Amino acid sequence: MRDRYTDKIIPSVTSLLGSIQDVGRDPRRGGYSRPVFSTAELDLRGWFATEAERRGLPVETDRNGILWAWWGQPQEGALVTGSHLDSVPGGGAFDGPLGVASALAAVDILRSRGVEPRRSLAIAVFPEEEGSRFGVACLGSRLLTGEIDPDKARNLRDADGTTFAEAARANGLDPELLGRDGQALARIGDFVELHVEQGRGLGDGGPAVAVGGSVLGHGRWRMSITGQGNHAGTTAMADRADPMVAAAQIILAVQQAASGVEGARATVGRIEPVPGGTNVIASRVDLWLDARHPQDAAALDLVDTIHGKAQKIAAFEGCTVSLSRESWTGTTDFDAELRRSLELSLPGAPVLPTGAGHDAGILAGHVPAGMLFVRNPTGISHSPEEYVEEADADAGAAVLADVLQDLL
Repeated sequence: MRDRYTDKIIPSVTSLLGSIQDVGRDPRRGGYSRPVFSTAELDLRGWFATEAERRGLPVETDRNGILWAWWGQPQEGALVTGSHLDSVPGGGAFDGPLGVASALAAVDILRSRGVEPRRSLAIAVFPEEEGSRFGVACLGSRLLTGEIDPDKARNLRDADGTTFAEAARANGLDPELLGRDGQALARIGDFVELHVEQGRGLGDGGPAVAVGGSVLGHGRWRMSITGQGNHAGTTAMADRADPMVAAAQIILAVQQAASGVEGARATVGRIEPVPGGTNVIASRVDLWLDARHPQDAAALDLVDTIHGKAQKIAAFEGCTVSLSRESWTGTTDFDAELRRSLELSLPGAPVLPTGAGHDAGILAGHVPAGMLFVRNPTGISHSPEEYVEEADADAGAAVLADVLQDLL
């Protein structure tokens, strides 16, 4: 791409993303599956380190597995940008990597302009933002800020029974050192995350980049429905206590309950029967509920309503149900002063709320944080259909460079 201020040719964001387009492709689901500490995610972390060091940015890994690439000496009050590299199962090419590639491109642009930062700049890459392996979204930023108890984090398990502590140790981290890192947190004077828009708020015309206003309150709950495991061929229908039948009705109840609350979103996107045999009546079914609403009380009330309906459904089918919260983040407004700075750097850009969680939303409770969103013409995310036009990706990197230059 050509920098509009210097007329110099800069490596495009699309070319950076093109160099990782084959990493973590999922032939079964389509798109990409890049869970934390997988071969694909580790390859992407290596790619980032190589690209950063190619730009003379030394890279370090902190005790929570966050990567930091530094332009200038690591110090308190630095300006930090970045995002994540992990993905949901079968996710798109832009959710996370767009922000990382744009940060690298923004450094190239700033250097082409002859910018000499008067404060240090860092690019941060946060692990397990999606929570697709261990179930808790934004795990890296939650550990950094102390938003999750380290013992809870250490004992999180993936689908194969591996704990987060075991996975961390296998990848060079000391599980005993996981947790709030005041020194690393103090290094963040301001944090700006660029991300693909996960909707169509920017529309088809007008600016390609928006300023983030807020993140909707959102959380994840695990619901376990317990019945009686039995033989599919020898158990009469009238004699069954089938948790799968209860689970099916509960999923419908989730849709009905959320549809009755304006502004609410509730989803069951994952369900696991135990033991999971074709000719076996399950003994237990676990399902995961994702619930969101701009008003925290409304989101939590919705979950209570769903739980109440689930208990009645389960009892009718001769089953029991339990509900446990895995994560919760209340509605978060981004720092007002930083947001004003972003708006001054982007005259005419819309200010959009987002229903998606982000590391910037976790950090916002502890340091000044803000977001930029790049247009996604499909409006689809967490899916292979997620998309960003090359011109819009380059515009996003240029805007990020403008914002960073103003803040530097």
